[in-house]
Amino acid sequence: MLHGHMSYGRGDAHDMPRSVQTIEPQTPLYTSGPQGPLDSHPISPDNSVLGGANSISGSKRIYPFPYSDPGTPGITKSGDFSKEYGYGSVAWKERVDSWKSKQEKLQMTTTEGVIPSSGSKGDSVDDSGMDGADVSLMDEARQPLSRKVNIASSLINPYRMVIVLRLVVLGFFFRYRILNPVPNAFGLWLTSIVCEIWFAFSWILDQFPKWFPINRETYLDRLSLRYEREGEPSHLAAVDVFVSTVDPMKEPPLVTANTVLSILAVDYPVDKVSCYVSDDGAAMLTFEALSETSEFARKWVPFCKNFNIEPRAPEVYFAQKIDYLKDKVQPNFVKERRAMKREYEEFKVRINALVAKAQKVPDEGWIMQDGTPWPGNNTRDHPGMIQVFLGHSGGLDSDGNELPRLVYVSREKRPGFNHHKKAGAMNALVRVSAVLTNAPYFLNLDCDHYINNSKALREAMCFMMDPTVGPKVCYVQFPQRFDGIDLHDRYANRNTVFFDINMKGLDGVQGPVYVGTGCCFRRQALYGYDPPIQPKKPSMACDCLPGWLCGPRHSKKKSGKSKKTEQKKQPPVRTDSTVPIFNLEDIEEGMEGYDDDKSLMMSKKNFEKRFGQSPVFLASTLLEEGGVPPSASPAGLLKEAIHVISCGYEDKTDWGLEIGWIYGSVTEDILTGFKMHARGWRSVYCMPRRPAFKGSAPINLSDRLNQVLRWALGSVEIFLSRHCPLWYGYGGRLKFLERFAYINTIVYPLTSIPLLVYCTLPAICLLTGKFIIPTISNIASLWFLGLFLSIIATGVLEMRWSGVGIEEWWRNEQFWVIGGVSAHLFAVIQGFLKVLAGIDTNFTVTSKGSDDQDQFAELYLFKWTSLLIPPTTLLVINLVGVVAGISDAISSGYSSWGPLFGKLFFAFWVIVHLYPFLKGLMGRQNRTPTIVIVWSVLLASIFSLLWVRIDPFLIRATGPDQKLCGINC
Repeated sequence: MLHGHMSYGRGDAHDMPRSVQTIEPQTPLYTSGPQGPLDSHPISPDNSVLGGANSISGSKRIYPFPYSDPGTPGITKSGDFSKEYGYGSVAWKERVDSWKSKQEKLQMTTTEGVIPSSGSKGDSVDDSGMDGADVSLMDEARQPLSRKVNIASSLINPYRMVIVLRLVVLGFFFRYRILNPVPNAFGLWLTSIVCEIWFAFSWILDQFPKWFPINRETYLDRLSLRYEREGEPSHLAAVDVFVSTVDPMKEPPLVTANTVLSILAVDYPVDKVSCYVSDDGAAMLTFEALSETSEFARKWVPFCKNFNIEPRAPEVYFAQKIDYLKDKVQPNFVKERRAMKREYEEFKVRINALVAKAQKVPDEGWIMQDGTPWPGNNTRDHPGMIQVFLGHSGGLDSDGNELPRLVYVSREKRPGFNHHKKAGAMNALVRVSAVLTNAPYFLNLDCDHYINNSKALREAMCFMMDPTVGPKVCYVQFPQRFDGIDLHDRYANRNTVFFDINMKGLDGVQGPVYVGTGCCFRRQALYGYDPPIQPKKPSMACDCLPGWLCGPRHSKKKSGKSKKTEQKKQPPVRTDSTVPIFNLEDIEEGMEGYDDDKSLMMSKKNFEKRFGQSPVFLASTLLEEGGVPPSASPAGLLKEAIHVISCGYEDKTDWGLEIGWIYGSVTEDILTGFKMHARGWRSVYCMPRRPAFKGSAPINLSDRLNQVLRWALGSVEIFLSRHCPLWYGYGGRLKFLERFAYINTIVYPLTSIPLLVYCTLPAICLLTGKFIIPTISNIASLWFLGLFLSIIATGVLEMRWSGVGIEEWWRNEQFWVIGGVSAHLFAVIQGFLKVLAGIDTNFTVTSKGSDDQDQFAELYLFKWTSLLIPPTTLLVINLVGVVAGISDAISSGYSSWGPLFGKLFFAFWVIVHLYPFLKGLMGRQNRTPTIVIVWSVLLASIFSLLWVRIDPFLIRATGPDQKLCGINC
């Protein structure tokens, strides 16, 4: 009955497409409930069984969780920089080895009591045998790990001058527009003025945060010289990697498996990397796919590291249309690659078999091979589950080396609890990782974003571990790059303007916003702590005299009451980022012997109210350098891991309010980054030459619009919440331009209303014969021409300093209109209904693969159809207006062509911006729902006929009827 391995699969053993390999007895196994003692020695078949996740009694037993001693040295990195990192030639390696050996001699000399002194010839450094080259190498190791590179003044200064000039032209333009109304179309004129003022305000919010754009450089060789020495354990910081998934039917397991494999094969010390996969759908398919992935990783990881291949996601690597033999010198590479490709194809077949089997759910639910029901059969009511597949005591790879830890996590869900969707799942990963590994940094990835650059973690550590920059950095954000997008990027999926222009501009202020994936966090920053305060330099009364000569500066003493009030308002501030804030005994035994201020901050009750009631987790929050607390018993680790992912753990705590991912919006990423910036942290934008991560993007119009709808809805929710940047965080450390950027992120959906109105004005003008401006004078022509040229110059100079192509910039402009009149408009309506009326709107996960048997097909079709109606209607009425305007000009004579030109230009501006939408609609005409065509044509026809008949903007004169007075009128 007792066995040392877990049975995998659905149903009986003979239903499986192949027999799954038996897991070694030392492999840590499935856990889903309170535990017995953890293994201080390898797990044997006699002391491990599979138990229910909610089993508390002694009759149900479960697998123990292995506890790794943080003091145990891990696998050290090789010193072969030329082979492994490509930092230099063989001569460079010899210099490094020579420098390290001489450093050891210096340390031995210092230990024996002889301290080299630069002021004494007899004890000089040169006496130890160091030459100039070695001193240069030592200096190289002491250099900063990263560098901020400002944009060349020849590129940025003209850009700033044009922005100022554009502001001046805007002022004169609005002066002319306001002082020159249109008498016979006052309503049209007033409407256009209001829309144009809003567009100018929106442009200012978007433009000024881009005033100080910067680039950054990283130095991976210096990072290695400083923190990795041959013969010693690596001193690089540990990193936990979080991967989140929900529905394996929409997020294919093969995609998730490739992401996990790229993480396990990353170029980083294996004992410093742990991968946590959050399955918020409690799907047995995801669990089994991870089991298969862990077995395949034993062969894939050594292959990647032996031959230094890129990228390390097998699906992408084997699909590359490049010369894979370039720079490869090992004779056995071709043979090994051919064998590995065959192994991967067999792995894909096994995953596909699991997916095919998961299409039909048995009536009795999923049953594992040993007859135990799958605990997650009810996705809304199931216990917490944890499974460790790889890591310490989890088996070795094919070369006999240890693999990074791989952990499956599915948090507990019960009816009646608000689980907060992705934000709640990420907070559960933060807590369970703190209990099990507690790395000081963690990387957040979506399940479809694989690591494209194996040195991505090292790139992030160049900022996080830099002694000068690092302590103030809360997260390092990487740009999103995508595969599988059409050449012309019709719907601006790459979003290059945002990632290559806006984010660079924010990096020069207080840092980029958090975009939800591809971001490396500092754990302490996410716990709600303030950045460390640097000691202030001695103040000087003037620039020429020191402070002691000018006399001390005295400030008025605050009353005791005001001091206490200020201390209560201030969150905990750290002055040293290397020393633990509190002591574990203070949490466990009470706070006797402290004064009032420390007792208030460090009491056990206060900590539990903030972080929850888990002593092990509370202790982990005190270790800023990471690692499992030494006082935590191995027997309690797994018990606490299950406890911290329980559905009621966050009740009456600060989770989601002040710490972790912040709740209150479907775009939890914006809120989370905003809270950290408001506390005074800064973020960093890292753009390595080889993109760090790549993912999949929705390439069809429906998925793209629904994705944009979700983002815009989250912005509207933040706009209507207490965390709105318009009124939240004043008096803190949020910089003015950074606040501008956050205001822009939550206000931009509101632009959809004036944009929709403005796009209807050309059709109205053509159908009624009126226009939004009066007869243009020479001065007015100058302001119109100046505004037009300044808009073009701003775009050209922006592309010049950022490197963004003109096609990418133009696609972004087009989709701004397409998304604005469709997804953003619906987001505003749904957001106000959700917040003010309590009408919630549920969204499904964006599909990462094609699926014609989607169970939400009808709901999806309805949303897709509703989003298509407004832009289709705009296209129809503007095309009708163009035809009507030209016909009227022909019938009225050639004298009408002059005034018609401005109206036609206005209409063509709308049509050209909606052209990608029109092309996509016509390209899928066989699949376009008839209801879209019917409603769009019907609405456009009714609107046009009523407007011509009513003509509300025409000022009618009152007087005698022409039929009564005849020619005398």
